[in-house]
Amino acid sequence: MLKDIDKREKFVRLAEGRTQSALDAIRKLGNLSNRRAYEYSDSDVKKIVKALRDATSDIERKFGSTATDGVDKFKL
Repeated sequence: MLKDIDKREKFVRLAEGRTQSALDAIRKLGNLSNRRAYEYSDSDVKKIVKALRDATSDIERKFGSTATDGVDKFKL
């Protein structure tokens, strides 16, 4: 029983920190929308949004079933 509590506490601690880091990174991506400071195309935006959607879909699949670990790198 104690082992299960330790696993739960570890999960909560790591999940909160990693989720906050992911949210911070997404907010920073939003800062790139300033057209006065950056130049980008609609295609660039679509690629970014697709990569984020694919990543969240992958998380849902992983929590829903056992999946193989694949590390994808994002590139424009």
